[in-house]
Amino acid sequence: MSLSREDVTYVANLARLEFTEDEVTALADQLGAVLDYAETLNGLDTSQIKATEHVLAVQNVFREDEIKPCLTNEEALANAPESEAGCFKVPRVME
Repeated sequence: MSLSREDVTYVANLARLEFTEDEVTALADQLGAVLDYAETLNGLDTSQIKATEHVLAVQNVFREDEIKPCLTNEEALANAPESEAGCFKVPRVME
């Protein structure tokens, strides 16, 4: 599946990314190759494979919880550019 330059530019705008014309061309080719591979995988017969099947055996490893010393609030905020009411203060992302 080939992606057009317009497709790449559209997705880049959604993600608020800026690319040069050369990068858009390269990304269109690279993403097209990824989508081609995904299409190949979609064509495989997986009817005999369970949805939760793993190639390697998966085993949970449990351990006891250990309480370890941690930073005090003051130590955690010591290098913060700004803090307010004992919390990190960061610039607003959404308006």
